[in-house]
Amino acid sequence: MISVIIPTLNADARLGACLDALVTPALGGLVKEVIVVDGGSNDSTLAMADSFGTRILAAPPGRGGQLAAGAKTARGDWLLFLHADTVLEEGWAQEVAQFMREPLDKAAVFTLQFDAKGFAPKLVAAGAMARTRFLKTPYGDQGLLMSRALYDELGGYKDMPLMEDVEFVRRLVRAKGRDAVRIMKAKALTSPARYEHDGYARRVLKNFVTLMRYQLGAAPEELAKAYR
Repeated sequence: MISVIIPTLNADARLGACLDALVTPALGGLVKEVIVVDGGSNDSTLAMADSFGTRILAAPPGRGGQLAAGAKTARGDWLLFLHADTVLEEGWAQEVAQFMREPLDKAAVFTLQFDAKGFAPKLVAAGAMARTRFLKTPYGDQGLLMSRALYDELGGYKDMPLMEDVEFVRRLVRAKGRDAVRIMKAKALTSPARYEHDGYARRVLKNFVTLMRYQLGAAPEELAKAYR
């Protein structure tokens, strides 16, 4: 029933764990297919994806375009967009199956948790969830689940190198209202690599500035260069 779409670019560090969390739901019939859309990896990403039996597509690098390419070929009635460094916790499929019995005019995201110990990652994750609840701006590392019908109605992901997740959910909320984003209790365990590299406070500030610049009209291409 679900097509899982994962954009990749040199993602072998965590892709295996990401795919492993999908195996049991696939064997149970909930996950129909997993589509890895690769932007030109030169590590073992493709070999790993192939070992799990995923469908592999090639697309120019850029997360928005990769997600759109995967959705275009997906065969499931439901679409789950998932980052390659995000691992859904055990039991996520049961909650998702319940959500899928409800009306089709809502999307679901997962509860963010970083794969790291300590106060800083917990605080940042709590802030991200507060942003999701009150500002309705979840990021892609929380995953995004919606029906194929709703995805098509909204016009799909735009070919953007950054902020494709914010732009898409913004359209969803405009079309269906603030209640259109449901937060799952199941956790999305996400890599803290960027935060650990830059420092948690600095990365949070960088993300905030990037979001504000986007909302004020800065081009995604310009933001992507600064974000790296």
